[in-house]
Amino acid sequence: MASKAAPSCRLVFCLLISAAFLRPGLGLYTVNSAYGDPVIMPCRLDVPQNLMFGKWKYEKPDGSPVFIAFRSSTKKSVHYDDVPEYKDRLSLSENYTLSISDARISDEKRFVCMLVTEDNVFEEPTVVKVFKEPSKPEIVNKAPFLETQQLKKLGDCISKDSYPDGNITWYRGGKVLQPIEGVVAITLTKQMDPVTQLYTMTSSLEYKTTKADIQMPFSCSVTYYGPSGQKTVHSEQAVFDIYYPTEQVTIQVLPPKNAIKEGDNMTLKCLGNGNPPPEEFLFYLPGQLEGVRSSNTYTLTDVKRNATGDYKCSLIDQKSMIASTAITVHYLDLSLNPSGEVTKQIGDALPVSCTISASRNATVVWMKDNTRLKASPSFSSLHYQDAGNYVCETSLQEVEGLKKRESLTLIVEGKPQIKMTKKTDPSGLSKTIICHVEGFPKPAIQWTITGSGSVINQTEESPYINGRYYSKIIISPEENVTLTCTAENQLERTVNSLNVSANENREKVNDQAKLIVGIVVGLLLAALVAGVVYWLYMKKSKSASKHVNKDLGNLEENKKLEENNHKTEA
Repeated sequence: MASKAAPSCRLVFCLLISAAFLRPGLGLYTVNSAYGDPVIMPCRLDVPQNLMFGKWKYEKPDGSPVFIAFRSSTKKSVHYDDVPEYKDRLSLSENYTLSISDARISDEKRFVCMLVTEDNVFEEPTVVKVFKEPSKPEIVNKAPFLETQQLKKLGDCISKDSYPDGNITWYRGGKVLQPIEGVVAITLTKQMDPVTQLYTMTSSLEYKTTKADIQMPFSCSVTYYGPSGQKTVHSEQAVFDIYYPTEQVTIQVLPPKNAIKEGDNMTLKCLGNGNPPPEEFLFYLPGQLEGVRSSNTYTLTDVKRNATGDYKCSLIDQKSMIASTAITVHYLDLSLNPSGEVTKQIGDALPVSCTISASRNATVVWMKDNTRLKASPSFSSLHYQDAGNYVCETSLQEVEGLKKRESLTLIVEGKPQIKMTKKTDPSGLSKTIICHVEGFPKPAIQWTITGSGSVINQTEESPYINGRYYSKIIISPEENVTLTCTAENQLERTVNSLNVSANENREKVNDQAKLIVGIVVGLLLAALVAGVVYWLYMKKSKSASKHVNKDLGNLEENKKLEENNHKTEA
């Protein structure tokens, strides 16, 4: 048995040695695997019935084999060769499928599955490809700004840890940038890490910008191959500050130039449309040939009307680039003649003028005692109602806060003038006497009765309006009287009198009273006479009886006589 087995073993060994150097050139099977994922390689051979064992090997660059795994078909045992880079990474299944965990770039080799029988060796190669997705590209070393008409480095687009290496593309506004001499220059470099064998791609972009690139987004992308084919990853967009020279200068006035008035502070502001804008300018004031160097603002304080004129500003290093503006300093003058407190006599003439001088047409309003007048006041003959507080007010409506006003306090004086009237009550029992007075200052009124000189204090007065008022009294004179009304102010004392006759109705009433008294007295006398007659009659009829009682009767008669005498006297 031993002698038979020895030739068989020598045959198998020879077959293995010869198979190790056989390299079929066609029909290679490829397994694509992602970096870090397991690599699974089926044997892709039909297992023969007299199979003794199966083995896996890979080939070095020089073609020499390296055996890495062995599985016996009879003993059902698995053996892994001592290869350091595959230690604890291999797994060989019963169907001779080889798995490699945690795929690495170094796993990219040509592996061969070998199935060995007593009289033959069967082989099937598998090529392993490993792919590593690169990091998302990023624009670094970005320029703080780009200047027009200058070819300047915009930045670097970098993508790391790729396998195999990839390509980088630049975009402007979403469109691919192609190299253009003097305008677009792109330089691509690739570096491989000697340990990980991963690539880092760096693309540098030099670009000559224009004003059209203001707010224009730039980006880049990396294109690489993965297990499922070609892929592209884009970077974030980047916008660059574009510097360009000033092409135009403008000048502004603060506050707005149509609202500047005398006494205001005025600020000139010069602007250039370049980026960055100029920081200094030359300012030219009206009538000045030499400019004043200042920042982009120049302030004038407490301006006067003579500051009206053309103002200019220019670049310091390019004086021909200049801007100008015409400025009007608005003013408003008002002259009221006369003004203040003016005292005139009633009937006098008083010319009044309100003269306006302004930078443009002004509106004029007259007020009297806070009431707007329809027209300017004019006094050819003054009246008391003309007195009051007059105000002439003017303004420029387009210029806020530009208003002027002057006032005239007019006092109209006059000596007291008196007019007296009387009115009899319809009943005839009283009379109303009215003393009408006009004058200024307000005259004081006093009533007296001529002859007696008595002062009448019980009077009624009206309100004093426009230099006029009245005082009235109500009397019922029993005889004719003369009433005197005296009006007096600081200018003069005026007196006027009015005769008032007695009330006729009151005399008739007195006569009627006297008649009634007479009638009453007559009736009393008639009653007295009737009593005397009656007494005489009774005396005669009772004479006989009176002899007995003579003394008594005489006494009674005496009493009656005394009573009658008393009545008669009454």
